[in-house]
Amino acid sequence: MTDSAALVIRGLSFSYGPRAALEDVSFHVPAGGVTALLGPNGAGKSTLMTLTAGLLKPPPGTITVLGHDMAAAPRKALARTGIVFQQPTLDLDLTVAQNLRVFASLHGLPRKVTEARMAEELERLDLTGRATEKVRALNGGHRRRVEIARALMHKPDLLLLDEATVGLDVPTRKALVAHVHALARDTGLAVLWTTHLIDEVDPATDRVVVLHKARVRAEGAVSDVLKQAGAEDLATAFDRLTGPDAAPLTEAAQ
Repeated sequence: MTDSAALVIRGLSFSYGPRAALEDVSFHVPAGGVTALLGPNGAGKSTLMTLTAGLLKPPPGTITVLGHDMAAAPRKALARTGIVFQQPTLDLDLTVAQNLRVFASLHGLPRKVTEARMAEELERLDLTGRATEKVRALNGGHRRRVEIARALMHKPDLLLLDEATVGLDVPTRKALVAHVHALARDTGLAVLWTTHLIDEVDPATDRVVVLHKARVRAEGAVSDVLKQAGAEDLATAFDRLTGPDAAPLTEAAQ
């Protein structure tokens, strides 16, 4: 069902000159859960996230966030969206709290609201004791948590995470994945998480979209994707759907 989805993408195509980055891509992201956008490097994941973030001119197809069309009402769509890009965007010479306050001011949040939400998000992400530290002094995992806290300051309904664990060590990466899943579970937040790492997917709760060579190869609950790929586990399914011997697209995945 897509009528209550936080994000609906339909027939999305985009090219860089003669090279197709996305071809007729369609899927949805339900509220209150994590949807993992899986794909190897070059599959089109970052292009899709950039389009959903409104940073490129809307191409053929539609992107709808909580009922707001990105092309027709981008401000309303983005007001409901939090974004963490693959490349860090924090000001390293500001403190954690200062980074969050700057972001809140850009969204027009009153000071009292800003301080209350900052305290809430820092506590949720185990960062309360880091509020007065400069970002430059933080390790990679804590910086990523600050970026997530910042993206949540305006209480979005949809959180976009583009390869959010790149460069993190395994324990830090697992902790961040657990935090994001807890956010979705506890707050009703919809999360679209792009990754090429299978172990970041919770097979019991997550939806999966497999993107390869600009096309959606499979979509649905993990059990649905396994069935579409004829595999017993997600790693095998991913290999079959994106490897050099990947079979042609099935009707279910088109």
